[in-house]
Amino acid sequence: MKRFFSLLLGLTLSVSSALAQEDSPDALIRQVTEDVLSIVRQDKDIQGGDTRKVIELVDAKVLPHFNFQRMTALAMGREWNKANPDQKKRLADEFKTLLVRTYSNALTGYRDQTMRYKPASRPAGDADVVVKTEVMQPGGKPIPLDYSLGKGPDGWKVYDVIVAGVSLVTNYRDTFTQEVRANGVDGLIKMLSDKNKQLEAGKK
Repeated sequence: MKRFFSLLLGLTLSVSSALAQEDSPDALIRQVTEDVLSIVRQDKDIQGGDTRKVIELVDAKVLPHFNFQRMTALAMGREWNKANPDQKKRLADEFKTLLVRTYSNALTGYRDQTMRYKPASRPAGDADVVVKTEVMQPGGKPIPLDYSLGKGPDGWKVYDVIVAGVSLVTNYRDTFTQEVRANGVDGLIKMLSDKNKQLEAGKK
């Protein structure tokens, strides 16, 4: 799983890219990817594994541009409808924390990956798009990395990431479904909470 999240380094989104966010999701991905990789390459604390600093970076530049409610709903599939509004909020919060902590751990392991951006086109007015990129690894084959974004009143938001054909969201679905059917929605909330506590304590 850590390797999976290490491929998500291309998606660190900057508030300074608001204009690109409004007009072109692929331009947004390109701009902010280069911004964050530049920061990571230069910051010795992040490279040295400073978890606090990494989480601050993720909080500031990534979280505002993810639709965690939609991600959680997609990850749960039909089981999402079994949750009440309070449970849905708690589930989205715990899932967000899980993704942030796993992503932050992977970010400290970044070294020499670069990104290749594929030309993108979308019909005028299309509010749901996929931006395609590739992760270039020294001595390895390129790894396809696609971003699904939806546009709402507050701009473009990422709701899924597909790595080499594997969806970040649906990758969790079987586990979430089994937990809900075995222990209910509260059981899934507890499972996510326990996992987050393990990650916070530095356990893998």
